[in-house]
Amino acid sequence: MQEYESVADRRHQGRRSGSGWSVRVCRRPTPSGAAVGVGLEATVAGVGRSSHYFSPSPDVASRPSTVRLDLPDLSLVLRTDRGVFSGGRIDPGTKYLLTEAPAPPTGGHLADIGCGYGPIALTLAARSPGATVWAVDVNERALELTRANAAVAGLANVRVASPDEVPADVRFASLWSNPPVRVGKAALHDLLDNWLGRLDTDGTALLVVQKNLGADSLHRWLEGKDWSVTRLGSRVGYRLLEVRS
Repeated sequence: MQEYESVADRRHQGRRSGSGWSVRVCRRPTPSGAAVGVGLEATVAGVGRSSHYFSPSPDVASRPSTVRLDLPDLSLVLRTDRGVFSGGRIDPGTKYLLTEAPAPPTGGHLADIGCGYGPIALTLAARSPGATVWAVDVNERALELTRANAAVAGLANVRVASPDEVPADVRFASLWSNPPVRVGKAALHDLLDNWLGRLDTDGTALLVVQKNLGADSLHRWLEGKDWSVTRLGSRVGYRLLEVRS
């Protein structure tokens, strides 16, 4: 059995339908006073199936719907669609990351790599209004959804971009991701090599990876690349990893 699941392993994705267009932000006090390019394109080039969420132009018909993200400090109702990652619900790994990860830096550049329709990027932007949050994806439909969701939520500090639109000189104080492990091990390694290399000297990355899709072997690979990796937690079948230089 391969360490990482390939595209063909999960060809048929569940789909849900619905309608609506709204984003609602309900802020609550944060506990303990917490403050609220290359690589990804290469991943897609090696796949060749346009119907997957990591393809630039999904060929499945649009069927807009909404999902609700409820966290201790905020709630978001987000527009989503077919052809994007976890379009029918908030992915459990994403929910775990946003619930359990440490508070993001209050300033600087933050990134959500593989942003989908934006639950991670918008949460970062709401928690760190003084930071610039880069929402990065190759999926054009996902980028449109994130842009619209950020606008309706009034989160002007979100910058929605494809990988090659992120300026080369931008370095990240923190990088968060529910990475696309279904692209395969080699492509995932290329993606992480690229984006982790853009962390500030004291920057951190927070990754959530499903255990049965290779979280522990990815942990070992990162350590083999001389990254300092700490498992912050393990729940609902996911590992939460903190990566430092």
